[in-house]
Amino acid sequence: MSIIIAIVLVVLGSLFGSFACAQVWRLRARQLEVDRRDGEVVDESEYQRLKGLLRPVSRDRSECLYCHHQLTWYDLLPILGWILVGGKCRYCRKPIGVAELLAEVGLAAAFVLSFFYWPYKFLTVADVGLFSIWLIALVFMTILLIYDAKWSLLPFSLNISLIVVGAVFFCIASLQHGINIMSAGGGLLLLSGLYLLFSLFGWVGVGDGILGFGLALFLGKWELAFLTLFLANVLGCCMMIPLMAAKRIGRHARVPFGPFLIAATFIVMMWGSGVINWFFHTSSTSLIRLML
Repeated sequence: MSIIIAIVLVVLGSLFGSFACAQVWRLRARQLEVDRRDGEVVDESEYQRLKGLLRPVSRDRSECLYCHHQLTWYDLLPILGWILVGGKCRYCRKPIGVAELLAEVGLAAAFVLSFFYWPYKFLTVADVGLFSIWLIALVFMTILLIYDAKWSLLPFSLNISLIVVGAVFFCIASLQHGINIMSAGGGLLLLSGLYLLFSLFGWVGVGDGILGFGLALFLGKWELAFLTLFLANVLGCCMMIPLMAAKRIGRHARVPFGPFLIAATFIVMMWGSGVINWFFHTSSTSLIRLML
């Protein structure tokens, strides 16, 4: 039964990964339209390339961003469609980009790993609902991750949507599993308050603080929030140090932090409790040995 569920989740994850990447480009097109209307300087070539995505939903169809040829159903097959055309448009041979493939593979993997390493038991309908809400949140996180990685911006509306989903998740988790409100509040202060404070000095963007609020609602404990904060910075350093060594970025370059926060949240959500239990067990054992 677990294998069947895993296969279904792979299919759903890849489909939603494709959907997430499509929404990234639509969000970008709308952002450029708003910026242009407000008199801000935008990349005109990018705007012209993406403005076709501004059509009403009733007339919206997936198309190549370069030649604007409407894509067929077999062009849109997740993962397989990208591989069959070699990562290039079937009609104009322009590169599609690796983000699409990574989103489809990544979200498929995230769905399956979430099922096998889910921190709560599937005992009631509410528990299944909790897991379903988490999967929805993963789609929002994927859109935010890609958008921030590409343009160093976390759309406010999407951040708020994640907070709403997180609030529903937190309420159900609190009722089902008795989350400590004080501990959850500490997590919000760590992941949101700290980043909002840092944003006052220009070290991170305000969007990172808002994102941290949404992510903390899923973690529910200050210990998990602290571990997420630590891991996000470790991941950021692992990415930045090689780039700095290769002189691809300068010492004072601003690197989008949202992707690291999201990746760290997923890792901690799956395995964080085990790491914390191991740490406290090891620490207490070492302390007892020292006392003896």
